[in-house]
Amino acid sequence: MLLTITTTYSPATDLGYLLHKNPARLQSLEIAGGQAHIFYPEATAERCTAALLLDLDPVGLVRGRAGSSGDGFALEQYVNDRPYVASSFLSAALSKAFGTAMNGTCKDRPNLPEQALPLEVKVAVVSAPGPDWPRRLFEPLGYDVQLETTPLDPTRPEWGDSRYYTLQLRHAGLRLQDVLTHLYVLLPVLDNDKHYYVGENEAEKLLRKGADWLPQHPERDFITRRYLRYLAAYVNPTLKRLLEDEEGAEPTLEAEPVDASAITAPVTAETVAADSPEPKLSLHDQRLQQVADEIYQLGPKRVLDLGCGEGKLLRLLLRQPKIEFILGMDVSHQALSRAAQRLHLDEMPPRQRARLDLIQGSLLYRDERLAGFDAAALVEVIEHLDENRLAALEGVVFGQARPAHVFVTSPNADYNQLFEKLNAGEFRHTDHRFEWTRAEFAAWAAGVAERHGYQLRLESMGEEVAGVGAPSQMAVFDVA
Repeated sequence: MLLTITTTYSPATDLGYLLHKNPARLQSLEIAGGQAHIFYPEATAERCTAALLLDLDPVGLVRGRAGSSGDGFALEQYVNDRPYVASSFLSAALSKAFGTAMNGTCKDRPNLPEQALPLEVKVAVVSAPGPDWPRRLFEPLGYDVQLETTPLDPTRPEWGDSRYYTLQLRHAGLRLQDVLTHLYVLLPVLDNDKHYYVGENEAEKLLRKGADWLPQHPERDFITRRYLRYLAAYVNPTLKRLLEDEEGAEPTLEAEPVDASAITAPVTAETVAADSPEPKLSLHDQRLQQVADEIYQLGPKRVLDLGCGEGKLLRLLLRQPKIEFILGMDVSHQALSRAAQRLHLDEMPPRQRARLDLIQGSLLYRDERLAGFDAAALVEVIEHLDENRLAALEGVVFGQARPAHVFVTSPNADYNQLFEKLNAGEFRHTDHRFEWTRAEFAAWAAGVAERHGYQLRLESMGEEVAGVGAPSQMAVFDVA
C-alpha cells in the first residue's frame, strides 16, 4: 500500500522538516507484519512529495494466529486484501514514521507546524462500503475528494467495479498534523478492520485524536462505531463523551445546545449485525452543515456569524477557502473565550488568523462593525429573545448591517409533539422565550423581507414528518 503527501508551499521542501525525514535519503523501519519505507519521489522548492510505502509479508500476517479477524471462509488467511489495502496497518505506520509531525512538533522550525499548507494526499488503495463514504468522511473536513474506481476484472467490464478505490484528497490550507490525524482515524474506519486488539485504550485514542473535529463531524456515530469495531462497551461511553464535548458549556443568549432529537441511540445487536449503517445525523450538526453548505454555494468573501457561541459554525466556515474574512459575534464573553480555545486562535498561523475575528456584542443595538458583509448567519438565535425585542434585531441586521444574504434558523413548534419528554406548551430549552410554528415563522420572515427589500425562501431542516414538518426551519433572505 502506498500513501503520498504533496505540497506546493514555498519552499515546498519544508515538508521534510515537518515530517522529520530527510528528502535526500531512503529510510525504512520495522512495523507489524513487515516494513515501511519513507522516500521522496520529488523534492524541489516548488513541489515536494513524501511517500510512505508498506511492504507487508502475507505469511507474517497470519503466522501464529488462529485466524484473521472476521474470518469468513476457509482460505481467508491465504486469499485476502491485507497486504495492499489501506488499513490499520497504514495508521500504525503513520504513527511510527511521522509521530512527531502528528504531534505538531518541529524542533528546527517551531512555528512551522501551525502553518496551513496546500496539501494533496493520494492513497492506493482504500476499501470502502460504497463510493459515497470517502466523501462523507473527508468532505466535512474541508477536503476536495476524488475517487478512481477499480474494476473487478478489466477484461470483464460486465462484472462492474470492486469496493476498492484510489483516493485523492486536496486541501487549500491545513496543518500537516491535522491531515495525518484525519488519515490515522479515518482509513481504518473505511476499511472496517483492525489488526490489533480493540479496548479502552483505543477509545481514549479516538477521543484524543478526534478532539478538534470529531464531535462536530456529521458522521460521528459511524466513525466511532467502526473505529471501535461495534463494541458497545466502548462505543456507547465514547459517543456520550463526544456529545458532552459537543454540547459544551451552558447555553448563552445566542447559542443553542443539541436538541432532544440529537441524542444518539445506544448500539444494539441489531445495529451491529446490519453493517450497512445509516448513522443518525444530529439536528445540531445538520443545521450547521446546511447553513455552511448554503454559504459555500454563494462563495462570499466576508461572512458574519451572529450568535456564534462556541465557534462550531466558524470552524466549518474557516474550511471554505473562498471566504476572506469571518466575524463571529456573541453576547457571552465566556462563549467567545471557549470559541477561541476550540479554534486554537492563539496558535493559528498569521494568514489564517487574519481571516477571523471574534467580538462581543448584542444584536439589539446598532453596531458599525457589522456593516460591509456579503452573508450573515443567525443559527438558533431569535428564539432566545423576547418577541417584543425582535424588531430591534431586525433593524440592526436587516436595516443597518444589511448583508446581501441572511440565514435565520429556528425550531419548528409543530414538531414538538413528537418529543416524548416534552409536555404540551413546553419549549425544547429553558432559555427559549418562544418557539414558532411553521406558519408563524413564515409570517415573520415574510414581513421582514417585505420591509427591507429582500427576497425570501423557506427551507426545512431535518427529516420531514407528515403533518408536522421538520424539526427546524430556515429562512433565507436575498437582497432583491
